[in-house]
Amino acid sequence: MKAKHLRSFIKIIKTPKTVYLFFLALLLFSFSDKKGSDPYIFPDLEHFPKMPVDPENIPTNLGVELGRMLFYDPILSKDSSISCAFCHHQEAAFSNAPMIRSFGVGGQKTRRNSPGLFNLAWGMSMFWDGRAPTIEEQVFHPVRDPKEMALNWSEAEMRINRSSFYPTMFKRVFGTEKADSILISKAIAQFERTLISSNSKLDQAIRGEIRLSEAELEGFILMNDQTKGNCLHCHTTDADVLGTTGEFSNNGLDGDIYDHDTIDRGLGGITGRKSDIGKFKIPSLRNVALTSPYMHDGRFGTLEDVLEFYSSGLKMSSTIDPKMEFVHRGGAQLSKEDQQKIIAFLHTLTDSVFITDPQFSNPFED
Repeated sequence: MKAKHLRSFIKIIKTPKTVYLFFLALLLFSFSDKKGSDPYIFPDLEHFPKMPVDPENIPTNLGVELGRMLFYDPILSKDSSISCAFCHHQEAAFSNAPMIRSFGVGGQKTRRNSPGLFNLAWGMSMFWDGRAPTIEEQVFHPVRDPKEMALNWSEAEMRINRSSFYPTMFKRVFGTEKADSILISKAIAQFERTLISSNSKLDQAIRGEIRLSEAELEGFILMNDQTKGNCLHCHTTDADVLGTTGEFSNNGLDGDIYDHDTIDRGLGGITGRKSDIGKFKIPSLRNVALTSPYMHDGRFGTLEDVLEFYSSGLKMSSTIDPKMEFVHRGGAQLSKEDQQKIIAFLHTLTDSVFITDPQFSNPFED
């Protein structure tokens, strides 16, 4: 049954959520076409690096749909009030813009700014501090975090297995009606791997469909000029279009202030190595115009603030990234005109197709 027909059917019956979910599961999994269990077909990504594949969790059409439902279902939070999507909104490239912090169960503030979720399949590790090596492992953290969804995984498993519809869905996807935390994480990870942003203005220009404006092109050149913006070492937009190396960096935010327990040490707080203190995962520049505020703590509200920081606000520290070549003079000393050209280019990284694509939207909405 086509998605548009399903939505029309749901509007007609106007059932409460529980009955709605039952019918959704019935329609998706009982009357799905024969290709439902086939591997999910990713879009043509000619100008992207080769996508890493996890042979232990190959996305299938039904598995992705199951993961999408779990991503949007508040069943995985302690009081059933929030879902993964509560902090990751499609229209904001699955970030929580414009919030500096997200709010978990009971209104508790999260520790860091919620980043956007896209092109995760290429990620070498997850979270600002890299504490999860895979997407599957990443799923475990927000569910059990007391400041986020605050749910014991044993209770999460019981809820899923008591459901009138999820056991049937897990049977179709994984061959067993009994869902455990590993299978739940695998399903959500399958959906999250499909969150691919590949149709920005820059992508269209690379494919020869459109041309960048003069200001946008000059901004691209300034970003990748090692005597100007010098952004290319961390934010790849020339060699590939992921917008990040995926590595960790101390980019000169704070200097040597990490000797107090209340200071966020980033990667150093995970590895325990002094050489990693103050390093955070380098975010992608894709959709950056949609994901304000910026940095791990959301300290910069606008792209203008960010460009001014890299121009004149860098601070030296013992773990500063050696690629921050202009730290000795406080920054790249970009003119206001050059900063605006770079910002014009950054807007070409907005993927309006991605943020409106119905295959990533909330399946429970009419």
